[in-house]
Amino acid sequence: MHETSTHRTVPLVNETDWALFLDFDGTLVDIVERPDAVAVDPGLCDVLHRIQIRLGGALAIISGRPIAFLDEKLISDRFDTAGLHGLEYRIGENVFLCQPEDHPRLRDIVPRLDETVSQKPGVLIEDKGCSVAVHWRLAPQEKDFVLATVNAAVESLGPEYRVQFGKAVAEIVPAAAGKGKVIEAFLRQEPYLGRKPIFVGDDLTDENGFKSVNAHGGVSIRIGAGETVAQRRLESPTDLRRCLSTWAAGGALPRLETANV
Repeated sequence: MHETSTHRTVPLVNETDWALFLDFDGTLVDIVERPDAVAVDPGLCDVLHRIQIRLGGALAIISGRPIAFLDEKLISDRFDTAGLHGLEYRIGENVFLCQPEDHPRLRDIVPRLDETVSQKPGVLIEDKGCSVAVHWRLAPQEKDFVLATVNAAVESLGPEYRVQFGKAVAEIVPAAAGKGKVIEAFLRQEPYLGRKPIFVGDDLTDENGFKSVNAHGGVSIRIGAGETVAQRRLESPTDLRRCLSTWAAGGALPRLETANV
């Protein structure tokens, strides 16, 4: 990873003792106004592939996006991946996908949500099949409207669903979803078994992942400002990509800033 004037580096004595988990939006790639407009740095896949080799395969993307979307964006390699906040995941050749038809009550509510938010220009619905996100980044004045609408929808669905908050987004997800849970699942399987986890994320959706990693004696890294249980911090996705590029080229893991809040 990258060394700057404020970051001393820490060589990993044995890199195969570690497993790396990376969020996607706001972590590997920059946040954009529309979720479908995200852009991936041209060299990112090669960097991730080289780190994957250094870690003996123990690298995974942990995202709220569907696996199909992540595969399209990271097209040069099929990395181990968890999508939809852990509702679906792939480790090697083993694939566990979430089927929208398994959530009929959620599917029934999506058209009503779409009709409701269509009255508010700039409020966007992102239908992921097994979850649905409502974004207000383009209409910040509609935050209260979105929160009220999503909370009412979740209340009607009952305890099998909950609201997952992020940056200018509220997402209805099955209660079983959670990045911490899926990181735990990865750590019970090869090549992650017995390793210390590193998890990098940027958002409220990543906090339970940080808690899980901390409990395993790993390293949790928050991208950007904000209250967090993460131990360390980087300023931006650009800083992370720079760190990853240096690590992939044979450099060392940095001693990052403590994430004081």
